[in-house]
Amino acid sequence: MKKGNIGVTTENIFPVIKKFLYSDHEIFLREMVSNAVDATQKLKTLQQQGDFKGDAGDLTIHISLDKDAKTLTISDRGIGMTAEEIDKYINQIAFSGVTDFLAKYKDESNAIIGHFGLGFYSAFMVSDKVEIITKSYKDGAVAQHWTCDGSPEFTLEDTEKADRGTDIILHISDDCKEYLDKVKITELLTKYCRFMPVPIAFGKKTEWKDGKEQETNEDNIINNIEPLWTKAPSSLKDEDYKKFYRELYPMQDEPMFWIHLNVDYPFHLTGILYFPRVHTNIDLQRNKIQLYCNQVFVTDQVEGIVPDFLTLLHGVIDSPDIPLNVSRSYLQSDANVKKISTYITKKVADRLQQTFKDDRKDYEKKWDDLKLFINYGMLSQEDFYDRAKEFALFKDVDGKYFTFDEYKTLIKDNQTDKDGNLIYLYATNKEEQYTYIKAAQDKGYSVVLLDGQLDVPMVSMLEQKFEKSRFSRVDADIIDRLIVKADAKKEEMEKDDRDKLTEVFRSQMPQGQKANYAVDVQALGETTAPVVITQSEYMRRMKEMSKFQPGMSFYNQMPDSYMVVLNSDHKLVKEVLDDTNKSVDEALKPIVSDLKGQEARLAALHQSQANKKPEEITQEEKDDLQKTEKTINDERDKKNKILADYAKNNKIVHQLIDLALLQNGMLKGEALDKFLKRSVELIG
Repeated sequence: MKKGNIGVTTENIFPVIKKFLYSDHEIFLREMVSNAVDATQKLKTLQQQGDFKGDAGDLTIHISLDKDAKTLTISDRGIGMTAEEIDKYINQIAFSGVTDFLAKYKDESNAIIGHFGLGFYSAFMVSDKVEIITKSYKDGAVAQHWTCDGSPEFTLEDTEKADRGTDIILHISDDCKEYLDKVKITELLTKYCRFMPVPIAFGKKTEWKDGKEQETNEDNIINNIEPLWTKAPSSLKDEDYKKFYRELYPMQDEPMFWIHLNVDYPFHLTGILYFPRVHTNIDLQRNKIQLYCNQVFVTDQVEGIVPDFLTLLHGVIDSPDIPLNVSRSYLQSDANVKKISTYITKKVADRLQQTFKDDRKDYEKKWDDLKLFINYGMLSQEDFYDRAKEFALFKDVDGKYFTFDEYKTLIKDNQTDKDGNLIYLYATNKEEQYTYIKAAQDKGYSVVLLDGQLDVPMVSMLEQKFEKSRFSRVDADIIDRLIVKADAKKEEMEKDDRDKLTEVFRSQMPQGQKANYAVDVQALGETTAPVVITQSEYMRRMKEMSKFQPGMSFYNQMPDSYMVVLNSDHKLVKEVLDDTNKSVDEALKPIVSDLKGQEARLAALHQSQANKKPEEITQEEKDDLQKTEKTINDERDKKNKILADYAKNNKIVHQLIDLALLQNGMLKGEALDKFLKRSVELIG
């Protein structure tokens, strides 16, 4: 019997392992089973090379629980170990200067274990004592029994073992009792070992017999040793891919399509990536790609290996060349990872391009689901935009699809303004913006439907990518001002009438609703609505962008800005003006007369002071100017109050305003109730 100390330069290695190095205790089982798989595969290799001439027999790895003894045992029939090999691989940890090392890497503790051959020692995270009973495959080998209780001291002695291979017996500590629970171990084996390349048995299969579940004699194999990604694509049918997807994601809708990755140079990579149907929130879809290393589960945090926009995909990537850290759980960035990321992006772009070319109709059917991936890719990765612009689509409000180039050709003759800018009109909601869409279509214009989660940032990006182009939402202004074909014609309405109309309507707009209303009068034609409300494209876009960019959140605090356009050609607006003039002209006459006199006086004062230096203007002149300005403001306030008092009782004014608000989905609560009652009165 041999006793000794494990070869480390400090005695605190075990507390370090237990509390510090592995943040994720559960991976101990993956490390133990991975070691058993490695030992089994080494035996297969030796047999293939002729160095092992015996009968390999059943190579299943067995996991067994003994609740009474508080043990979890991992048994394999692999190559086993001799006393010398135990000494080399278990006792001599290649670890020096532990204290200095930990001080240096304390924030990256998860990145060091396997790096130093410490995978086996993860067992001590959950165990008070670990035993190894092992027998080498070599002729005449003597079985060995190694024991360690979590201190640097170990014992190693000869023992009896009928068969080659290794049993690792973990004596689970009291604070880790969950690892003696069958359900918990099943969960961990399913997570980490379900695709390992050697059969792994945990317990026996069960069947229903005499009304209850009973164990059979058949091993319960928990893994699929030949998962789909290890097979040649040519040997697989669509149904195989769909079945594997259901196996990976039992609760998900069927995927749209998939890409089988298979590359040997300049790195090894296999896998299957699925395009799922994404319905709502982007973030809910992440962490669905599983990363494996030689069929051993590593992580589903694949940022860095898979381009950010493709983390929305589902599926599996397996590569022995991705540099993994100690616990095989955290990735270290290096050139290989970047190459893999570039390869996956190219592969995805090629597949989308091919699908678009091969069956455009089918591709168009899937576009609404695909759009999120493709838009996210174009926004987040310059090189993906260059590829995707060939197969990215616009969908118009009538449900027709166009590539970027096709759509440009469609609209360039009709939707170019007087300055040579190509105007892309878009709607975000077909129902809510129906009137504005129809006004555009009546002019022969085409309207694109942009109702996706990422369409606002996409619009800003496309304006930079497309030459001399601008995107305008159909309700951002009246249609003739969205695509200006000629210089504006001179307004025919007198300024005095325009001012009256403007104040009558402005004074009756809703107050205190975190919204500002500016009023303008335009000749829009007799058939256009009497009152049209539009919202500034710039301000609305800034507010929407602020949802994506935290630094712009101040835009969200600003009130919404609306333009209320009164159609001076419409008979109802003309009637309101006539009625205003009849009702208030007498009351306004003296005020208007005073105003004109004061405005003339103010103009004269400004002129007399215009050529003087500030120090040459007397206090008396300054006071006179200030007094005149105050008088003008007071007279305007009087005028506006008379107009507002008149407008307050004009049902047509309120009805026209409410109709315009209703059309924009902005009439709610008490205001909507008043509108309905007023409508009944007016009809009656």
